[in-house]
Amino acid sequence: MSEPYLVFGAPDIREEDVQEVLATLRSGWVGTGPRVARLEELFREHTGAPHAVAVASCTAALHLSLIVTGLDPGDEVITTPMTFAATANAILHAGGWPVFLDVDRRTQNLDPRLVRDFLERECSPDPRTGVPVHRSSGRHVRALLPVHLCGRPCEMGELASLAREFGLVLVEDAAHALGASYRGTPIGSIGDLTCFSLYVTKNVTTVEGGMITTADPDLAARLKMYALHGLSADAWARYSDRGFKHYEVEVPGFKYNLTDFQASLGLHQFDRFGEIQDRRKAIWEEYDRAFSGLPVHTPAPPADDTRHAYHLYTLMVDSGECGVDRDTFQQRLHERGIGTGVHYRAVHVHAYYRRIMGHPPGSFPEAEWITDRTLSIPLGSNLTDGAVARVIAAVHEALGA
Repeated sequence: MSEPYLVFGAPDIREEDVQEVLATLRSGWVGTGPRVARLEELFREHTGAPHAVAVASCTAALHLSLIVTGLDPGDEVITTPMTFAATANAILHAGGWPVFLDVDRRTQNLDPRLVRDFLERECSPDPRTGVPVHRSSGRHVRALLPVHLCGRPCEMGELASLAREFGLVLVEDAAHALGASYRGTPIGSIGDLTCFSLYVTKNVTTVEGGMITTADPDLAARLKMYALHGLSADAWARYSDRGFKHYEVEVPGFKYNLTDFQASLGLHQFDRFGEIQDRRKAIWEEYDRAFSGLPVHTPAPPADDTRHAYHLYTLMVDSGECGVDRDTFQQRLHERGIGTGVHYRAVHVHAYYRRIMGHPPGSFPEAEWITDRTLSIPLGSNLTDGAVARVIAAVHEALGA
């Protein structure tokens, strides 16, 4: 291999980011403090949400969001199987039970028609509370958890309308969707709670980290409390220059707070966020042009009146159409020095979820179709024109085109 291996999802870290981290270390304040507060402020500015709460990961964000909504043990949460396992894991950790509904093959997002069909055909209102009850399980259906896969916003108009109509809490998994919008409204200010990721592969990264946005001040206060051991609000300021404050343990919370050390890495990325997104979009469009004549499926274009976050560019590799299966194609790219990812194998096909839920093959045909074919190729603001050309050439070669 004459050129260095092109690592999939390598972060775009620049000198100003490094200097901010060093300044944080030298300040002596590396725990939760002013830089976390600044990162929360930036999220409020970018999403239009009145409140933002920084946490240790998007998984923590999902877990806490479901807890503060008052999920009771066994309550059901409607979601998609076409996501990372963290989405379903968080539901279980919060005491709930995931109800998978299939996706639209073209968008790969939760199909609102199936959500309505489930709520109207398979549920009845609780005569005391009006909350939908899943007739086959006898469980209450409490929440709707769509996932904005690859940065493409879900049909939030329809999903939000369904949540209101049936009295469901709307929690969005926006791990891929920082910078996306739906009909002019940024993702982060539509649902009751929206959960973002700042993981190393994301458009803005703190290596590990997450953020929850909400318009509800009571939910925001509960999120902060649960994220720091369940301690009262005074605990957040107990080591500040305002002087030590005694605190109370209000609930049995978690150690989910973000640190200034982590937050410092992401601050300057917001200064150039427009540049980051423009570069990702330009690469996306270059891939579209380069692959238009190949026997692979490329991502659907962004829907009208939406803004895509351009987080993942996924090819659908169908062996019947291109003569090679996805895994062989992935290996061929690897041999040419191109790192790739699979986003994702549907949750219900994994061993644990097969064991506890027992969905047989064919239960969610669209998600399973994507599972067998999807492959993400490098897409990042730090990719040079030469690197993009390498990816394009490797894809053509791997397909024998």
